[in-house]
Amino acid sequence: MPVVNVTVKWSGKKFDNIQLDTDLPPEVFKAQLYTLTGVEPERQKLMGKGGMIKDDSDLNKLNIKEGQVFTMLGSAGEIPIAKPPPQPVMFMEDMTDTQIAQALKLPAGMVNLGNTCYMNATVQCLRAIPELSVALHKWGNNLGGDPYSNLAVSLRTLFGSLETSGEAVPPLAFLQLLRTVHPQFAEQGRGGYAQQDAEECWGQIVTTLREKVPGLKLDGQINTEKRFIDQFMTLETTSTLTCDEAPAEDPTISIETSNKLQVTIGPGVSTYMVADIQSGLTQAIEKHSPSLNRTAKYTKKSQFSRLPAYLAVNFVRFQWKAEQRVRAKILKAVKFPMALDMRQYVTADLAEKLEPARQRIKAVDEASASIKKHKKKQKEAQETAGPSTTGTMDVDIPSRTPMSQLDFYRELNIDSTLAEDVGANVSGYYELIAVLTHVGRAADSGHYIGWVKQTKKESTSAIDPSNKYCWWKFDDDKVSMVADEDILKLEGGGDWHSAYICLYAAKPLEDIPAIPEP
Repeated sequence: MPVVNVTVKWSGKKFDNIQLDTDLPPEVFKAQLYTLTGVEPERQKLMGKGGMIKDDSDLNKLNIKEGQVFTMLGSAGEIPIAKPPPQPVMFMEDMTDTQIAQALKLPAGMVNLGNTCYMNATVQCLRAIPELSVALHKWGNNLGGDPYSNLAVSLRTLFGSLETSGEAVPPLAFLQLLRTVHPQFAEQGRGGYAQQDAEECWGQIVTTLREKVPGLKLDGQINTEKRFIDQFMTLETTSTLTCDEAPAEDPTISIETSNKLQVTIGPGVSTYMVADIQSGLTQAIEKHSPSLNRTAKYTKKSQFSRLPAYLAVNFVRFQWKAEQRVRAKILKAVKFPMALDMRQYVTADLAEKLEPARQRIKAVDEASASIKKHKKKQKEAQETAGPSTTGTMDVDIPSRTPMSQLDFYRELNIDSTLAEDVGANVSGYYELIAVLTHVGRAADSGHYIGWVKQTKKESTSAIDPSNKYCWWKFDDDKVSMVADEDILKLEGGGDWHSAYICLYAAKPLEDIPAIPEP
């Protein structure tokens, strides 16, 4: 819905022509009312035609009309007398798009330069890897005669512009270099440049970064003997090939690497990512058997022997249909998790090395659950006793002497080969941080969008205390906040947004918080 002008009545006063953006959560509107009335958002009760508007209400579903009248209940707290602000107070309805983005700390979107949503969504998702920005910055190369190196330098510049800009950024230089290095993205269609496949764009950008951007050392400095992509995004697979028709034949063991995990979508109306990963690790193959001296049936079983800090899972959603000469889309739903445990897919050796870090994460989760339970009981007790009760108790994180990541890993008894593997996942646990989606029926048509989880630096807790809307939706130049439940709807099925690439980050290791006394 568009932005509508509404009226709010409160304490005998009437406020006309207040702009209400129905795409944003009610907390944003309450923040506007706070600036007008002095009533803090948590003390506001907002009444509309259909009853009370709750903090988790979807404003788009309330059918709010232009000029609609709301009644607000709530009293303003004591407002301290202060000196006039150095600059005039600005209300949201008086702000420009740039000022609103800066006030709400909305990240910058990217201008669509003509069927470039595939590139925009890819860049926004890759920007969710903070170590990539660090490596590009410390690499320090400048534009020169190597177009591949120039593409990586241009990505660094684009990341910087997106970090500092309060409005949508036109990625002109990066697009031009992408089309120079990879001419397939300069293909012409009807009336201009053709739509392209975001997964292909992702692959070509990552391949270029692998060739040009050096890795990082344990202390965070550049390591010219390593490649960043090899360290932070490369998955290692160990496979065993055995002959079904000649069990005595020696098995063949091979090791392969890839910077994304391709998942073939299973049969049925809908399927699950974790099940499709498992089924993809066993393959039936026919090849020449040296012991039988003929073609025979083999079974290839694979396990992961290295997990990267960032795991890109690519759903194979497109298949070539020769009769239509088009890459048609597999529309079925694929349910993907917000939290992923890869231990069940790894080798026995790696599983053993992952255990110390897994125990720490389990201890942190248990302590956090106990603290949450304690806070809930404390809140219930306060509500029962009334406002005279003392405030909530802060939860302390035990103080410790600062130490390096390697020393921290050693303290946890993590195997040295794993602890010293910069960019590796040491626990097997992952959290979803970005999703690249496609809506449409073919890879070279439709629309791509990037969905990226907010970082602590980007937290919008000031206007969303529940932290429900903790994801950014990057629809080219349009940026909005969405909730976890909106991300889970991206599983596909029909013509809705379908997850094409899911980017997972290793779950961080933390200190165990102290549990308050009962």
